Amino acid sequence: MTRIRIRVNGVVESLDIEPWVSLLDALRDHLGLTGPKKGCDQGACGACTVLADGVRINACLALAMQYADKEITTIEGIAKDREDTHPMQQAFVRHDGLQCGYCTSGQICSAVAMLAEHAAGMPSSVTSRQGGTHLTDDEIRERMSGNLCRCGAYNGILDAIKDVAAQEAP
Repeated sequence: MTRIRIRVNGVVESLDIEPWVSLLDALRDHLGLTGPKKGCDQGACGACTVLADGVRINACLALAMQYADKEITTIEGIAKDREDTHPMQQAFVRHDGLQCGYCTSGQICSAVAMLAEHAAGMPSSVTSRQGGTHLTDDEIRERMSGNLCRCGAYNGILDAIKDVAAQEAP
C-alpha cells in the first residue's frame, strides 16, 4: 500500500492504495463518489470523465498515484454548492441533454473543460479545416467525440453546450 494525498472537489484526502488502483476506482471505491461512472473501463465512452487541474481526463485510464497533489474535480464538485448548480448543469436540464443519466456527469465535466479549451485557443481537427476557432456544431461534436450517450441525447447536449458558450461569450 502507498499513501497519497489528493485534492478532490476542494478537499484534501489521504488514501492508502495499491499502485495499480485507477483514479476512477479511488474516487468511487475509496471516497464514495458515484458521479464518475465505470462504463467501458477502457477509455472509450467518457462516462468517467473528471477534471484534473482543469483538464478533462478519463479516470478509468489514470492511476490514482499519478494524481497525488493534483486538484480533481468530479461532477459532485462542479457546482459551487447544492443550491447553486453550474450553468452547464442547468443547460443540460433546460435542453433535455440527458435521458438515463449514466453518461451525464462525464458529459458535463467534458463540456465544461471543452469550453475552457476552446476559450484558450486550443484547436481541434475541425478547427484546422474551418480555418478559425468559431464554435460551430461540427466543432462541438468533434471536441465532445470522446463522450458517448447510448440514449442518443446528442441534440440536447449540443444545444446545452451552445447555450452556455453563448452566455460566456464576450
